[in-house]
Amino acid sequence: MSGVRDAGPASRAPGGWRDGDPVGNRLFLDLEGPVALERGGVLPGVRVAYETWGTLASDGGNAVLVEHALTGDSHLAGPAGPGHPTAGWWEGLVGPGAPLDTDRLFVVCANVLGGCQGSTGPSSTAPDGAPWGSRFPAVTVADQVAVEAAVADALGVHRWAAVLGGSMGGMRALEWAVAHPERVGALFFLASGAAVTADQLGTQTTQQTAIRADPAWAGGDHLPGPGPVAGLGVARRIAHLTYRSALELEERFGAAVQDDGRFAVASYLDHHADKLAGRFDPGSYVVLTESMNTWDVGRGRGGVEAALARVTARAVVAGVDSDRLYPLALQQQVADALGVPLRVIASPYGHDGFLIEIDAVGALVRELLGT
Repeated sequence: MSGVRDAGPASRAPGGWRDGDPVGNRLFLDLEGPVALERGGVLPGVRVAYETWGTLASDGGNAVLVEHALTGDSHLAGPAGPGHPTAGWWEGLVGPGAPLDTDRLFVVCANVLGGCQGSTGPSSTAPDGAPWGSRFPAVTVADQVAVEAAVADALGVHRWAAVLGGSMGGMRALEWAVAHPERVGALFFLASGAAVTADQLGTQTTQQTAIRADPAWAGGDHLPGPGPVAGLGVARRIAHLTYRSALELEERFGAAVQDDGRFAVASYLDHHADKLAGRFDPGSYVVLTESMNTWDVGRGRGGVEAALARVTARAVVAGVDSDRLYPLALQQQVADALGVPLRVIASPYGHDGFLIEIDAVGALVRELLGT
């Protein structure tokens, strides 16, 4: 059973959205539990925050699901404002006449299970009235998609016209196409991979270590207040270096030193660390990077190739030529298994090109959807 509800009061915690904050464009859906998780945990229930654009057709056949990346959220499109600290993360793709044409399509974007922008995660209130904190169970990409399937059921969407996602969102998009092939008409898989690599594990576990080494982490049970923002900031700096290309950083900053004595590139990383600390919960960062660390679409399915053989959706598979976190070989593996050509987006921006190169991404979305 499920139902839409209004947000109520709860205790404050560092980073992210909390009950009592401005709701903005969020809608909330409560999914009654128990919700059994792949790695053995159980949640008594799950709240999902989501946003929609356009109008759902009477048969539910025009619905499109867009999956956000690690530090994204349900605010796919729209300005910053009360309840939304940043503007939509794929702003140019959604709207009347846009690649995701809201005159034709009903677009849905939900904050992921384990997140911190309205959906149940470590900073959410547990049944005893305290934040989940260190008690929040491990979640996998499969768990996140299982929750999204329940959301789709509640919305009356029995089959998505398309599921789209890049980076961590690409993992969920691919999991949808493999776990629920009958419910996915088209797949856009972008700047992601079918399973975690050792390189990704190395950078992501190092980010987790930075957060856990902050004394304010307190084993995951940090108190209301600033919290382990220093550790989160270090994690963000490490991550951001993997999101951009060495060429771009060299051309933008080189070894330049600012008037305050800081290297320009260090100042740039400081800025992004501060921005994230103001809007993201460190506990969610650990939980979500751990879900990425356990990602393998072939687990329990006979391996990656056998899993991808289950996909029936028409597909566009694309990558960014300068991406050093999810290099093109990872998308090539998926494209080959699905029998489609790999589409390469030329960009100097590295992995973040999937967010920045809106025209190129939009052209591929139009090709997939015929918009």
